[in-house]
Amino acid sequence: MEAIRSSKMKSKKKLTSPTFDAQAFLDSAGAARKVAEFSRKQTIFSQGEDSNSVMYIQKGGVRLSVVNEIGKEAVVAMLGPGDFFGEGCLAGQTVHMGTATAITPTTVLVIEKQEMVRVLHTEHEFSDRFLSHMLVRNIRIEADLVDQLFNSSEKRLARTLLLLARYGEQDQPQKVVAKISQETLAEMVGTTRSRVNLFMNKFRKLGFIKYNNGGLHIDPSLLSIVLHE
Repeated sequence: MEAIRSSKMKSKKKLTSPTFDAQAFLDSAGAARKVAEFSRKQTIFSQGEDSNSVMYIQKGGVRLSVVNEIGKEAVVAMLGPGDFFGEGCLAGQTVHMGTATAITPTTVLVIEKQEMVRVLHTEHEFSDRFLSHMLVRNIRIEADLVDQLFNSSEKRLARTLLLLARYGEQDQPQKVVAKISQETLAEMVGTTRSRVNLFMNKFRKLGFIKYNNGGLHIDPSLLSIVLHE
């Protein structure tokens, strides 16, 4: 009986262990890296520039966007602390396929491609963490496509705001996120600024969002818009 109790306690302890801290691991692994600071709206890298490093967000936020042949820009992702970007160089991309811009004062770890490859081959815990990140990113892209094809612009906006607040992730969701322009939200959602303004006013009146101290407070109850049929 005591052995069974001990086994259950060990199992419970394993299930409740903290999530892997990629930043601390990179620090302890001695990876060749540098810390870079970017101010709000500063370009981290531009579409078409040489791609030779992987970046990890320590704090702040990053917008990834692409521009087509006629100059139309589209926002493809909004990233936050704990996210990697620029990983295309590991798959043979020699230039960046899009532009990365800081949406708030941002700190990133810049890891050279060869060093990233070495760490992935020698440090299995980090390799598992990075693979998990890539799988989650792929699932997110598929979900974004489904959202774009089947949901109304109001639902897409609500989902985008919840994702910005990192709702549903293992770490605690952010109660306040950096204020983001309605033009950028319109690009992400695939609608017009006037429609975004209409829905944001509706969400504010319903108590789902509120503006304070230059930030945007997003209440988890906004999920009711996403789930509403």
